Amino acid sequence: MARVRSFWAWGYEDRFPDTDARKALAGRIGAVFGGEPALRALPSLDALKLSPPRYSPPVELRGFGTTDARERATHTYGRGYRDLVRGFAGDFAAAPDWVFYPTDEAELVLLYRFCEAEGIALVPYGGGTNVVGGVEHRPGGRHRGTACVDLSRMDKVLEIDTASRAARIQAGASGPRISQQLATQGLSLRHYPQSFELSTLGGWIATRAGGHYATLYTHIDDLVQSLRVVTPAGVVETRRLPASGAGPAPERLFLGSEGVFGIVTEAWMRVQPRPRWRASASVRFSRFAEGVIATRALSQSGLFPSNCRLLDEKEAMLHRVAADGRSVLLLAFESADHPLEPWMERALSIATDLGGTCEEEPMYSTDVVYSMRPHALSSQPPPSVPPASELPDITHDAVDASTWKRSFFDAPYLQSALVSLGVVCDTFETACTWERFPELHAAVTKAVEGAMKEVCGGGIVTCRFTHVYPDGPAPYYTFIAPGRVGAEIEQWTAIKTAAMDTILAHGGTVTHHHAVGRVHRPWYERERPALFEAALVATKERLDPQGIMNPGCLLPPRP
Repeated sequence: MARVRSFWAWGYEDRFPDTDARKALAGRIGAVFGGEPALRALPSLDALKLSPPRYSPPVELRGFGTTDARERATHTYGRGYRDLVRGFAGDFAAAPDWVFYPTDEAELVLLYRFCEAEGIALVPYGGGTNVVGGVEHRPGGRHRGTACVDLSRMDKVLEIDTASRAARIQAGASGPRISQQLATQGLSLRHYPQSFELSTLGGWIATRAGGHYATLYTHIDDLVQSLRVVTPAGVVETRRLPASGAGPAPERLFLGSEGVFGIVTEAWMRVQPRPRWRASASVRFSRFAEGVIATRALSQSGLFPSNCRLLDEKEAMLHRVAADGRSVLLLAFESADHPLEPWMERALSIATDLGGTCEEEPMYSTDVVYSMRPHALSSQPPPSVPPASELPDITHDAVDASTWKRSFFDAPYLQSALVSLGVVCDTFETACTWERFPELHAAVTKAVEGAMKEVCGGGIVTCRFTHVYPDGPAPYYTFIAPGRVGAEIEQWTAIKTAAMDTILAHGGTVTHHHAVGRVHRPWYERERPALFEAALVATKERLDPQGIMNPGCLLPPRP
């Protein structure tokens, strides 16, 4: 039986915390902030009143389109905090008029022609996990309606080049779907964002998604070999090459373009043999600043650990990794070629020399050898491959790492449950150079704590490094504060504004991997050079002459 996606919350309905879990969560919140929040009734699909569609497509489009209420509601928003609050309140005023599921590029082109002729905005959905307003559109001005495009019926691994370790994959394939199909060859894309179970290859490319590698191959950018993009003006297909110095790389134009130029329909992706050897350990620091110094040294060592995530003391307590007031560095290595003891030993030597304590022996494991079958492209996995619903083992099961892994993938479900309790809770992330981090971190923490105190009466802000580079970290912040019924978005806006203004003022970027969307666009416009913006606008006018593609996302809407 197919699992059902929640129409308002993150993920699948069967994984949303039940009443007992929400009561326990309310108790924990009450212990922190004083005053236990009440459990509110969950929204009902039957109670939704969606506006009727504003247009009627021709019969050739209706064959792969729908106006079903659940489909329209599910495709209204991404799953950021504002989206969850509005969904919980039953506010689906921005629902698309139609949701379309093309099965090939010809159907997509038909949809383009209709939208151009009728003044319909066309919004790519990906896996619907966007957290920055990237899939939301309210018609107005030149657009009299919205069409949402879902590529989930274009989800195949079409071709595998085992000699070059590359695979041609359709953009609608989700993380588990890609893993299933590549596993028949003993291969893996090794890209596991937090949204892995729901997000798609096309969405990863369009938003420059960050994956589980904390060093080296941190973004989907590093795994893209070539792209095929269908724009309203025509098809752009780039050449498969390991590298090139022939002018600006065309792939870079579409990486992070968020659907404003066209839709990625397939890509050749660099793949790897599934790792056989794994090693993991955790290192504790009495002070977060000591962990920062050690993490910088590791990022500059050339060891390239797959996991090198530093959690401050509040983050470690929030995710139940540590409760002793110390910061924790989670370290892991993986390889398909060789054992990892020398790498782990050197990494621990660096960390402990700089004040860390490794209280448990590192853990090592070796998996079975996967066979390489050059022409086996079955859509069904062999018995040894986990089902699509099973999440990836991104770290070896050391105690701290295992706790962190479960918490990492459960966090979006937890956020939805907190929204149902009226709690203001969200994350934001950035990247900066090492010498700027101490000042940026102090300023961001002060600004967010101040904003929470002003609009919520108090709150908690935590920090972790999701990715680290030789020249700087990518700090990721979580904030949790008491909410007021009906004022949650106003409270969130004040906190978010304080955070983003401070990040820009101290040399950070508006986003490391959450994308720009509509939420970050005001700050992105301050970050990007004005002449570069003009070049992007000119490119959009050439590739999308009628301005139908995701208007208002990334770039200002056309007058």
